Amino acid sequence: MPWDWEEYARRKGKVNVPFQIDQLREKWSRFQKFAGPPIVVVILILIWMLSGIYIVSPDEMGVVKRFGKMARLTTPGPHYHLPYPIETAIKPKVTKVRRLEIGFRTISPGPPAEYRSLPEESLMLTGDENIVSVEFITQYKIKDPVDYLFNVEDIPKTVKDAAEAAMRETVGKTTIDEVLTVGKFRVQQETKQLLQSILDRYRAGVMVVAVQLQEVHPPKAVIHAFKDVASAKEDKVKFVNEAEAYRNDLLPKAKGKAAQVINEAMAYKETKIKTAKGDTDRFLNMLKEYKKAPLITKKRLYLETIENILSKTRNIVVPAGAEKIVLPLGERTLPELKK
Repeated sequence: MPWDWEEYARRKGKVNVPFQIDQLREKWSRFQKFAGPPIVVVILILIWMLSGIYIVSPDEMGVVKRFGKMARLTTPGPHYHLPYPIETAIKPKVTKVRRLEIGFRTISPGPPAEYRSLPEESLMLTGDENIVSVEFITQYKIKDPVDYLFNVEDIPKTVKDAAEAAMRETVGKTTIDEVLTVGKFRVQQETKQLLQSILDRYRAGVMVVAVQLQEVHPPKAVIHAFKDVASAKEDKVKFVNEAEAYRNDLLPKAKGKAAQVINEAMAYKETKIKTAKGDTDRFLNMLKEYKKAPLITKKRLYLETIENILSKTRNIVVPAGAEKIVLPLGERTLPELKK
């Protein structure tokens, strides 16, 4: 915009406006001829030099390139690099956890969330030759910013393809029952380790944080048949558990009963042995006494035997000649005996 010398002079309150204007024009022309181009150049050079100042955030790592080749790494804080095009600085976020969806895509985060399945990514073949739909998420972050920036061209696509390949290999070594039920955690861990080894071979500079299964189910065409199979397996487990419970209840009782019978038999055995030993000792003692006095021993045994027999009968034995004494008693009890 041209300078309005007359307006400038009026504001300054000059009386001789034309004379003042001519002086100012002359001074300005001399200044432009002497100092104009160098100052502009200096200002441009200063601006160009100041363009090399950059700040690295706490969640970033600075990578300085010199003519397109990596020169050095810089930590969080203010730094300086030679201005473009000599050096440039890239600041990748090394603490950010990136997320990839495989087998599905999120249409709307919601709530409620909406998803779209991708059968070309999710359908896989298990170790027992069954088809299963596996939808999972892979999370990763930058481990080495230099490898991350310079070794692989498209990191997200590389990680996605490697994760899908690792999951297909892991599922291909697992039966469908394990994938659908108790083997999910093992599948996640093995896929994570395999994916990390693949990315390390690529020198992608990426660390796999987690591999998480989202939806694992048979294809829609056979899902009802798989549900029936699952129900049958659940019934099988229930019946087995009931049988185990019955066995666990019955076996202790049977073992206790067997132990009781054995103990009773042992007691009976010991009783019989002790009784036999007692009878043997008694007989031997009696034999010893018999050898000392045979007649007396015979008579004593006879009397003891008769006493034992008569004590168990209702007959009354009286000595000879005593009939008259006990006869009234016999007559009195005769009707009772007839009855």
